[in-house]
Formats: sequence, structure tokens, C-alpha cells
Amino acid sequence: MNGDPLYSIGDLARRTGLTVKAIRFYSDEGIVPPADRSPAGYRRYDLDAVARLDLVRTLRELGVDLPTIRKVVDRELSLAEVAAAHAEALAVRIRTLRLRRAVLTAVARRGSTSEEMDLMHKLARLSEDERRRLIGDFLSATFDGLDADLGGVAGSLTPELPDDPEPEQVEAWVELAELAQDPGFRARVRGMAERLAADARRRTLPRRDPVALVRDEAGPAVAAGVDPASPRADEVVAAVTAAYARDRGLTEAAGLRAALEGADDPRWDRYLESLAVINGWPPPRPTAPAVHWFVEALRAREQGCGHSGVIGELGQSPLRGGPSGAR
Repeated sequence: MNGDPLYSIGDLARRTGLTVKAIRFYSDEGIVPPADRSPAGYRRYDLDAVARLDLVRTLRELGVDLPTIRKVVDRELSLAEVAAAHAEALAVRIRTLRLRRAVLTAVARRGSTSEEMDLMHKLARLSEDERRRLIGDFLSATFDGLDADLGGVAGSLTPELPDDPEPEQVEAWVELAELAQDPGFRARVRGMAERLAADARRRTLPRRDPVALVRDEAGPAVAAGVDPASPRADEVVAAVTAAYARDRGLTEAAGLRAALEGADDPRWDRYLESLAVINGWPPPRPTAPAVHWFVEALRAREQGCGHSGVIGELGQSPLRGGPSGAR
């Protein structure tokens, strides 16, 4: 044996920290064969067995199965190949555990029922392809067939759930997925897209869409608690209707009410808020309160409750600041 020392199973157990039973098992499996036997028939092992056992113990602690370990020690597979494969497997396992943790944390925070937890887990476990198909179906139902280039809008409505989401991202994804499958919400968003497409064809220059225009102009009035039927609302109504008409080369704000239809739905804000959480974007400015306020302001003036007579939607008075007026 070239003078190399030989060790009994007991010696190996003391040197490697493994039990005699474990060493005997690995030896019987042919993973750590004995180098020789004593005159009494006891197994003897050389230094190569010590190295093999150290490698076997490490690989087993990392979760590598015995058939793979045998291929490594027999040099049928390189250690680098095995390490790479198991590193990827561990990465998948870690992502799965993090996702489960995120789901459980979201359930605890929401106080969900067992049915809601099951739904949340199923939605969160969807693969990236499955998530894309779910959202792609929603966006197709929203934008397909419209005679306008709204690809940028569709892209801005696409969620990208990270591989290792935070609990709030899982919660937001579930909220968004439920909305995307809600027939009523889908019909509402389709109607908004149709009106957006029609409005895009009417604009003479790239300007804010009606919803963004109302959100920006009426938002401060909503925050200040201005009554939409009060004289203080006149200036906001005049500014919005004038800008809307001017952008479209009109003398009156014809179609403004229709262009806003559906944008006061709280579910639309919830979709955008969930989208921002999932994608790590800044929180969006809410739309529904400003649109609702502005529609109420228009309605008040149509009913004669306003104070400025700015009701260009109905064509009953000229707009201040339109192409034919000064601003």
C-alpha cells in the first residue's frame, strides 16, 4: 500500500465526525470503498477515503442525492457541474420559500379567509409566462382593434412581479390579477380605451389626455374641499374646458364628459396603485376623486347651479380661452 496509513471505520468516524453506521452505509454503496481488509476481515481505509467522506458529507448537507454523489466521487461528473446545478436548484427553492413567506405575511396583514389565502397562493405561484398571459389577455381585451397607436399606454399598464417579491407586492399582484379578471372592470377599461383612442385622433398636437388634464387641474380643488357647484369651481371648469377645446381645435368642449366616463371608477385607481407597488414605481396620483368632482361640477352647471355659465359641453355658451376667445 506504498506505506500509506490505513484506518479502521472507528478511526474514520473520529477523523470525519461521521457515525460508524453512516461510513459503513457509504462503503456498502460503493461511494467510499475500503482500500484493504485486516487479517480478521475488518475494512481498512486510506487517505483517499477520508477526502471522499469529507466531500460526501458536504454534498449531503447541501442536499445532493446519493446517485449524483457517486458520479462525483467516481469522476463521472465534475464538482463544478454539480455545484452549478445545485446552486440553481437552491436558488429556485429560496425563491419559492420567499414567495410563500410573502403570501403568508400578506394573508396575516389582510386577515384573509382560507379561501382568499388559497387564491392568493395560486395567483402568486403563477409562472412569469402565466402571469404575462393573464395580463396580456386583459390588455388585449382592452386595446385590440382600436384605430390608434396605444402601445405605449398598454406597456405602461403591464406589471412585472419580481422573482423575490415583498409581501406588499404579492398583495398588490393579487389585487391587480383579480381586477384584470373582473368582467365589469374589463368592460369599463375597454370603454375608457375606446374614448382615449377617439380623442387621440381629434388632438391637433400631443397634449394631455382628458383624464390627466382633469386630474391636474381639479386635483387641488378636491384637496381644498371646494364644492363643485360653488363659484370657486368656475375657474377650474373654465380652465379645463378651454384647454380641452384648444388642444382639439374646437370652439367648445364637445365630448369632454364622454371622454371622462369611467375614469371616476375607484377600481381604476386601485389598478394603478397596485401596478406601482408591483413595479416599484412612485405612488400614482389618484384620478377618480378629481374626475368625479369635475363631472359633478359640469352637471351642476348644466342644471343651472353654476355661476359662470361655462357649459361648453352642451354648446350653450362660448368657452373662455378657446381658439375664438382670449385667455
